Amino acid sequence: MRLLLVRHGQTPTNLDYLLDTAVPGPGLTELGEAQAAALPEALADEDIEAIYVSTLLRTRLTAAPLAAARGLDMLVRDGIREITAGDLEMLPGDSPRGELYMRTAFSWAAGETGLRMPGGENGEEVLGRFDEVVAEAARSGARTVVMVSHGAVIRTWTAARADNVDIAFAAGHRLANTGVVVLEGSPADGFKALSWAGASVAPAGGSGPAGEPLQRPE
Repeated sequence: MRLLLVRHGQTPTNLDYLLDTAVPGPGLTELGEAQAAALPEALADEDIEAIYVSTLLRTRLTAAPLAAARGLDMLVRDGIREITAGDLEMLPGDSPRGELYMRTAFSWAAGETGLRMPGGENGEEVLGRFDEVVAEAARSGARTVVMVSHGAVIRTWTAARADNVDIAFAAGHRLANTGVVVLEGSPADGFKALSWAGASVAPAGGSGPAGEPLQRPE
């Protein structure tokens, strides 16, 4: 299965880098709407057979132009929503307290899945719910699947499940709005990342460290 993990378009709270994870969440900014409108052309070469979105409004608004262009329904699944910030909700992500959010998430990718976000989920719960949606997509038989989701959960899940993306790479490469991570594989055999926001990713055991970009778009 070819799996395209797409971060939603820009929201008002993205402008202030706030940890805004509650359902239903905000809509898109004018720029976010333009980013969503550009997705059909950006993914024109992909033979997309299914489109999944989270329960947060911003993912449905982002996916709507693509779904309309392909004549596909949007499959809403809670499992691919953002990591719940809990007690950190609406804090700036780059504040001393807010930075605990991504530190906790990347600890899960390192295997410490019993750690709990203050007032929120633990890693077993977050990775497990995302895994369930990926498994559903694999069972459907769709060869290319788009999941419009959220930056933190995409980076964390990819670092945990792609054998050629390490935590240092995922931590050092924020995913811009409507940025895409392309993976290939299956729940049974595992996944490898083919590209991260347009940059090719080295295979595990290849010419560079896991997760080292081989080339970047101009």
